[in-house]
Amino acid sequence: MPSLPDVVICALAALATCFCVGLPLARGLVTERGSAWALAPALGWAAFSALALPILSAAGFSRTNVIVLCGVSVVGGILLYRRRSAPAGNGIAVPIWAFAVAAMVAILPALGVWPKLGASGLILADPMFDHSKIAIIDDIVRLGLPPGNPFYGGTDAPPRLVYYYLWHFSAAVFAALTGTSGWVADIALTWFTAFASLSLMMGLAARISGRWLAGPLVLMLGLAGSLGPTLRIIFPADFLGRALSQTQAPHSWIFQATWVPQHLAAAMCVVLAALILSRLSWALVPLLAIVVAAAFESSAWVGGVVFGGGALAIGAALLYSESRQKRIGLLLRASASTVLSLVLSYPFLHDEFLATAARHLGPPVALHAYEVLGSLVANPFRRLLDLPAYWIILLTVAFPAIYPAGVTTMFGVLFDRQKASTEQRLALAFVLLAGASFGIPWLFASTIANNDLGWRGVLPGILVLTIFAAAGLSRWLATARVKAIAAIACLALGIPGGLAVVTDNAVGYKAPSAVALAETEELWAAVRRNTAPDERIANNPLFFFDSAQWPVNISWAVFADRRSCFAGWNLARAFVPLPEPELDHLERLFDRVFAGDGSAQDI
Repeated sequence: MPSLPDVVICALAALATCFCVGLPLARGLVTERGSAWALAPALGWAAFSALALPILSAAGFSRTNVIVLCGVSVVGGILLYRRRSAPAGNGIAVPIWAFAVAAMVAILPALGVWPKLGASGLILADPMFDHSKIAIIDDIVRLGLPPGNPFYGGTDAPPRLVYYYLWHFSAAVFAALTGTSGWVADIALTWFTAFASLSLMMGLAARISGRWLAGPLVLMLGLAGSLGPTLRIIFPADFLGRALSQTQAPHSWIFQATWVPQHLAAAMCVVLAALILSRLSWALVPLLAIVVAAAFESSAWVGGVVFGGGALAIGAALLYSESRQKRIGLLLRASASTVLSLVLSYPFLHDEFLATAARHLGPPVALHAYEVLGSLVANPFRRLLDLPAYWIILLTVAFPAIYPAGVTTMFGVLFDRQKASTEQRLALAFVLLAGASFGIPWLFASTIANNDLGWRGVLPGILVLTIFAAAGLSRWLATARVKAIAAIACLALGIPGGLAVVTDNAVGYKAPSAVALAETEELWAAVRRNTAPDERIANNPLFFFDSAQWPVNISWAVFADRRSCFAGWNLARAFVPLPEPELDHLERLFDRVFAGDGSAQDI
């Protein structure tokens, strides 16, 4: 069971390593010390993780090698930082106390992964369903690289894990470094990812606005959720059910940081990549390639599909804005970075391509406009009206605190002729990135398991809108009171939705099996004593299925530290490259056997 000291040690190890690696890199990207400190955690995580994976794959994943690599990285980062010339100026710095508050705000997403153990048993929050990927972290620590598939062991599927697992690999690195469990490392890296994303947004918001207040405002905006709770107070549930589609809408930062930190990490990398693209020199080509590789290896949807579309738009716009003499140089630099990032990401690209073909689902992305309106609007007009309703209704309801204010500020900065050319290029890059981040999920959906493209692809746009909303509000408070009041009102309307997420994270869901679930840690300890580290367990996929919102064997995922023969349909459909009919057959087989209805042949 995770303990607070272990989580703190693991989180501080991740923060120290990534900060030391990222600080000299950030100083090479931005000259101001204040901005460099804010960008360092996210940039350091991207560079360290993307390079540590091939290094430890070649050298072998062991605790000794991990300790040596982390030590060399920290010492090398410190020496490189000391050798760099003094910055041109401090610029607008985010107050130190704002980073301390950001560290506290980052605890709120991590609460969703924290176990609530007491007299009522072991209570978990809903996000633990998505954090069943803790099994990946334990598998890497136990058996090394390349990771095997802990969710299925049949000979009809590749033995390697086919997934964008870089975030979970980085968690395994710090689990091995500190000697903690996968669950501990997952909590620690969830906190770190939330903190790094907040720090990144604070630094960029202060830089764009020229006001230190923009940094702390990011923290307030990050706590806002959707208008859902507010709308449910104003309108009857029946009316809302008919007015709006039942399709799940994309969620705000606080929800995404809790449920899918791997996709949030990819979004951080994508925002950094847009920043690097806006000022791309030959010296920054390797850094851009590494950051892009880290984005794709953390999320194929965010770092692949969304950034691919955004990068094409940004590249075309930057080429158009350059003089003819400079276009060839920019094109060569961008091409070199693309080739290098493809080389770094090739193992992931190769495995994802083969896995997609093995699922027999056709293209992983299909043309399907986001469904917004409900039965209150009759067909065929409903699907046509969904197109403008996405931008007018859905994004306003989902992101009330950042969408109106962020869009207003974004275009104000973009067309501000008093801005320096470098700042205008950055604003242009961010506008196009946000457009791709919201525009691609607007018209396309992913076909593998859930619509992760629609739910997670908006994350870079969320970060960009938060940056600009904070920048705009910091200015309006001093110069445009009406705009400031309107922005604060939108923020207030989104706070109940954010508090609902935080409350769910902190309280959890008391399942009927909570008392029995608390006792399974001892059961799995006995299993480990009687099995080899590379053996698989045939455990009921529905074991304590009511402990999470969707049926999943969470007991195995967080306690077993052993691979499963078949971890259940909900996990297999995402991690096992087999056609759905075969997965359905496996589900029926395991259900029959563990229900006592299996034949000898089934067994």
